[in-house]
Amino acid sequence: QVQLVESGGGLVQAGGSLRLSCAASGRTFSINSMGWFRQAPGKDREFVAGISWSGGNTYYADSVKGRFTISRDNAKNTVYLQMNSLKPEDTAVYYCTASYHPSIINRAYEYNYWGQGTQVTVSS
Repeated sequence: QVQLVESGGGLVQAGGSLRLSCAASGRTFSINSMGWFRQAPGKDREFVAGISWSGGNTYYADSVKGRFTISRDNAKNTVYLQMNSLKPEDTAVYYCTASYHPSIINRAYEYNYWGQGTQVTVSS
């Protein structure tokens, strides 16, 4: 089992920045990739960014490319999502995920573990 705990959400004005953190514990050696998804009220959960656990490869949704950066600190078993130039449409609950899949994937059903989510609200 792997446990994921997110932190760092909050309220920010448009154009501002936030950094989300996701601390992983348990059988982390089994993880091949991690990612961030988000879900706004009344909308489907959508992929935001992913990173390979060991290789540092990254992948982003077009909607956040150039504004968000995913990174990881293997020594701390922690993944980060740096969010800059935030827009009101970025408002959502953000979820950290972990997968056994050998590649970075944007399909929610391929992820094996999920955090509890952290709210990000961007005011206009």
